Amino acid sequence: MNIVKFVFNPIQENTYLLWDESRECIIIDAGNASAAENSRLTDFISEYDLKPVFVVNTHGHFDHLLGVNYLKQRYGVKFALSSKDEYLRSMAKASCAMFGLDIDIEVPQIDIDLDTVECISFGNTELKVIKTPGHTPGGVSLYEPISGHIFTGDTLFRESIGRTDLPGGDYSSLINSILKNLIPLGDNTIIYPGHSDKSTIGHESLYNPFVVEALNGEINY
Repeated sequence: MNIVKFVFNPIQENTYLLWDESRECIIIDAGNASAAENSRLTDFISEYDLKPVFVVNTHGHFDHLLGVNYLKQRYGVKFALSSKDEYLRSMAKASCAMFGLDIDIEVPQIDIDLDTVECISFGNTELKVIKTPGHTPGGVSLYEPISGHIFTGDTLFRESIGRTDLPGGDYSSLINSILKNLIPLGDNTIIYPGHSDKSTIGHESLYNPFVVEALNGEINY
């Protein structure tokens, strides 16, 4: 499986393009928000002769949704998001304005409810859908067990975690998601987060202060 990261929009969100030998590809967390960013993504897809089949979102915050409608219109792809984050999808334009961004965002209806499927498949690759609520109620992580790669959205970052002070956020749920659903994947699992740099489960178990205090029983979560 091939992975390319694009950093898009004023929030500096990570958008991931994944493909395999079949040339089918998916876009995870399409945050492209301008003509220039659209071109960066589509030019890459054209250069490598890729065929997009899905736009998949780890959660429903607007900075991860900005490019969904563009890609759906251009390629006819299906849009996958947990229905638990439908309220975030529906208020994406208002959220954009609340953060002071003058971006005309329109997010299409959900085609695939990630609460109802166990995996997302493209080409010869299968990503397991792991529920990781806390940053949002419908947060998921997407795990490819053969290569040991996981796309954690805003659940787990390099040496940090996602915010839980926004509507729908819950700190206890987030820590439970990390400890019960991510840490058991093993130290060598490579984390691709929704912002900042990649990491590993092993690194976070040693150096992420939020994870370390939870593993050591220093907080009642």
